[in-house]
Amino acid sequence: MPSCRTNLALAISFLCLTVPIWAHAILLKATPSVNQIVSGPTTSIEFQFNSRVDGKRSKLTLIGPDGHPRALAISEQSSPNSISSQATELTPGSYTVRWQVLAQDGHITRGEVPFKVR
Repeated sequence: MPSCRTNLALAISFLCLTVPIWAHAILLKATPSVNQIVSGPTTSIEFQFNSRVDGKRSKLTLIGPDGHPRALAISEQSSPNSISSQATELTPGSYTVRWQVLAQDGHITRGEVPFKVR
C-alpha cells in the first residue's frame, strides 16, 4: 500500500508535467514596441507569445488619433507563436493596437500596445 509521501510525490510530479499546458499566452515581443515612434503611412505589426496562439480566432484592433477602432486583418501565421498584420493609411499621431489571442490552453488573453506615427 503506497504511503502518503509516495502519493504526494506522484501528485506533485503530475502537476509539474501538466503546468505548461495550462499556461496562458504571454506577450514576449511587440512590433512596434510600447511607445515606439514609427514612420507612416504603413507599418508592420507583429506580436510574439510564449505559446501557440490561434491566428484565426485572434483579433487585432487599431485605435487611431481620432479614437475610432479599426479591425486589422491578421496575416497568415509565419510561426504558431505569433500574429501579424499591416497597418496602412497612418497619419501622424498616437495609436494603440489592441490584441486578443486564443492560446493553446483555450483561454483568451488581451492587451494593448501604444505607439506613435510621425
